[in-house]
Amino acid sequence: MTRHFFALQLGLTLVAAATAVFAAAPVSRVESKNMELVGHNDLQARTAYQPVIQRQGDRYIAYVGHHGDIKVNPLNGQTENNGTSIIDVTNPKKPVQLAHVPGETGKAEQGGAQMVRVCGGDTLPKGIKGKWYMLRVFGNAAHEIWDVTDPAKPSLLTTVVKDLQGTHKSWWECDTGIAYLVSGVPGWRANRMTQVYDLSDPANPVFIRNFGLPGQEPGANGPVPMTLHGMMSTGPKGNRIYFGYGTNQGGVLQIVDREKLLNGPKEPTPANLLYPQVSRFDMMPNNGAHTVFPMLGVEMPEYAKAKDGSPRDFIVITDESIQKECLEGRQQVWFVDITTETKPMGVSNWTVKEAEGNYCTRGGRYGSHSSNETATAVYHKRIMFFTWFNAGLRALDVRDPYNPKEIAYYIPAMTKNTIVLETPATQRGKVNATAASDRMAIQSNNVDVDDRGYIYVVDRANTGMHILQLTGSARAIANWPKK
Repeated sequence: MTRHFFALQLGLTLVAAATAVFAAAPVSRVESKNMELVGHNDLQARTAYQPVIQRQGDRYIAYVGHHGDIKVNPLNGQTENNGTSIIDVTNPKKPVQLAHVPGETGKAEQGGAQMVRVCGGDTLPKGIKGKWYMLRVFGNAAHEIWDVTDPAKPSLLTTVVKDLQGTHKSWWECDTGIAYLVSGVPGWRANRMTQVYDLSDPANPVFIRNFGLPGQEPGANGPVPMTLHGMMSTGPKGNRIYFGYGTNQGGVLQIVDREKLLNGPKEPTPANLLYPQVSRFDMMPNNGAHTVFPMLGVEMPEYAKAKDGSPRDFIVITDESIQKECLEGRQQVWFVDITTETKPMGVSNWTVKEAEGNYCTRGGRYGSHSSNETATAVYHKRIMFFTWFNAGLRALDVRDPYNPKEIAYYIPAMTKNTIVLETPATQRGKVNATAASDRMAIQSNNVDVDDRGYIYVVDRANTGMHILQLTGSARAIANWPKK
């Protein structure tokens, strides 16, 4: 009995050791379901944030914003601050980098040019026909507009505003030219609030107003409300703007009447800041609102026979994970029913199961970060894509937002360019990190889609841009054009 007992103990010890090694070892292979790689671009080994895919004539061009760092640009041999990469993805199997536009000096969110939007002169009310314009941030200091009519030869057109103290996920209405810029205006108490500009003539920006939550304005007292992260507008037709505040804590969804914001009283008093607000939805203390994606007019067959059961309106809120090793509240995806928009109600949530990949000890961040922001007809109100840092890219069937279901995922393999993601300077020393925080891992950061159905996911840890497509049963859910 004693011999068998020791043998059993030895076996259990070996299993435990093997499990520990597995949990600690970097995972460098592709892990996927119903999703496959089409093409890849290394983005010059730069840490990447927002991809935007624009159809320009008969070409598809990807504009990728970068967090701050310094790398060599192989196109010219020069060492450049991370800025904006411009890639021709017309042939997604062979993406070709056309240009890199340097950004601000500084690391991570202190430098680079992380956010980008693109509009065409044929659509902008006062744009020049045939021209293309890129709106981007310049570190935390400014917003710029570049002429990208020839995407291989971008040229600075104008600086919209400078001497700021923060920037982030702005929004540009191409059909009206109205832009909502995440800015940090000196004198305001939050380093991320909203500046509204008329950019219908990109060469001649017109300031409209500053906006934020009451308590963020100059001269206010008391605690400073959570800073802005980004917004999305439905334009004049929908007359709504959805603002998301917070990242991994203190999340707020604010629903705003667009017409009242643009034409109402503009002096930043508490009353004037509240005037355009339709409603406000406060999240739990340990969750934020990184991306707020409107999904309106969803047909709900299950509730079609119920009074006011279908269609329904939703906002899909995606939190941002900040701390490694799960040393924070679980950041995930939330579906909020805003059919009665003055009384938003959370109706479901979704997360990647941690035990499926030992994600808390795998290295890097684990948790949600961002969703796709382009509402292409191929996927809209059917499938959404979410980045999950070391758990890669996840695809959800969202046809019933009360019951979202995962249908596909893709976790890229690490490459020679992959690095250990640094802990943000504002978060260092706040938690008791272990060796897991020093492990290298994929850090899928942001995602977007194009009207052909290709999916573009970029990596925060320098692994580049992966172009993907759905396969199998997941692909059958999409709304592919009739041939």
